[in-house]
Amino acid sequence: MISSGVRYVKNARSPRETRYARIISKRMDVRHHSSHMGQHNAIHRSSSRTYYYITLEFDNGSRQEYLDVKNLYGLVAEGDVGYAAVQGDWIVAFERDVSQRPSGTY
Repeated sequence: MISSGVRYVKNARSPRETRYARIISKRMDVRHHSSHMGQHNAIHRSSSRTYYYITLEFDNGSRQEYLDVKNLYGLVAEGDVGYAAVQGDWIVAFERDVSQRPSGTY
């Protein structure tokens, strides 16, 4: 828990940068947690949380995976090109470059 708090502070204090990029991939990571409490573990609690990640490729060919903290996952598609705003390990915005849309799509 401490490391996630440290990571949050690091990302929150990082400067926001906007770079031109292509979305290479998207993935989900579902994490489950369960605990047992009470005499003879009579009470069982279970929860899960889904984390969404977006991988960007930049003009120089480098790739980086970012945690989606602004619910962009459902709004972008692999292959989209545009301006990505990143802050530390987070992707915080993506503005699609509509001039780069493949021919025949609307």
